[in-house]
Amino acid sequence: MIFLKTLLNVIDNSGAARVECVTILRKNNRNFARVGDRIVVVVQELRGARLLSQTSAANRVQRGDIRHAVVVRTKKEWQRPDGTVVRFDDNACVLINKQGEPVGSRIMGVVARELASGYSKIASLAPKLV
Repeated sequence: MIFLKTLLNVIDNSGAARVECVTILRKNNRNFARVGDRIVVVVQELRGARLLSQTSAANRVQRGDIRHAVVVRTKKEWQRPDGTVVRFDDNACVLINKQGEPVGSRIMGVVARELASGYSKIASLAPKLV
């Protein structure tokens, strides 16, 4: 479960390494986010030195930027309808734009299978769905 002020790893190549959750975009009154939920984050740490020639202006992320993201992994376990229990080692997200498309062009690491229905572009970029 992702609450406010939770730190998450970013697993795409947008340039951000860690982000902090500031708002959970939801239609009901839950005060936490699960896998597949959209959140608003602030970039806290950047990933290594990036060359400007390799990154387009649209993919550039800077410290302090406010972005939308979708949660792809959580440490808190949950049970799927078929009875399997899923749990990951970290809390992770992928930065997205307002239309729900990923900001980066690659995703590093596995993502939950629940993303395939709402965020098919993220599911297709991921190396493995669990």
